[in-house]
Amino acid sequence: MERTSAKAAIEAILFAMGESVEVSRLADAIGEDVKTTRDILGEMEQEYRQESRGISLAWFDSAVQLCTKAEMYEYLIRIAKAPRKMVLTDTVIETLSIIAYKQPITRVEIERIRGVSCDHAINKLLEYDLVTELGRLDAPGRPLLFGTTQQFLRCFGVGSLEELPELSTVQMEEFKQQAEAEAQMQLEI
Repeated sequence: MERTSAKAAIEAILFAMGESVEVSRLADAIGEDVKTTRDILGEMEQEYRQESRGISLAWFDSAVQLCTKAEMYEYLIRIAKAPRKMVLTDTVIETLSIIAYKQPITRVEIERIRGVSCDHAINKLLEYDLVTELGRLDAPGRPLLFGTTQQFLRCFGVGSLEELPELSTVQMEEFKQQAEAEAQMQLEI
């Protein structure tokens, strides 16, 4: 493999892995021996030092990791401290409501209630720390159980789940009909 391509491949691997990778594994990935791979890593390290780059290589015994240069930490802190804007769509709110009232609940149970897939909504709720994985159901396939977090309680201004408003059977039936209508519209598209 050409040196430039090998460097690009190593950089991509180290970036994607986000942790240290053994030099021998990198060598296998680029089709080179360990010594050549170490030489390539050495060249990369020199380039990162000489150029005005925000990254560097950190060595751990026989492994290497792509890292942020220490002088770039102040910029990382600015981003890390910036509040994330939560965007709760109707689908996400509906999924959150189901989890809040029915927890602990599996993805399949949520989808049965909503009538449509809820992967995206659950992933958003996990990202916003409004729901968490509570464990696994003792059933075939051991599906994950989801429930709300303390962040959920803070965001919605309640001290405990007991403070959530009661849902009447009429409201539950309306939610079910809305979910069925939404599922039907998606089937038609």
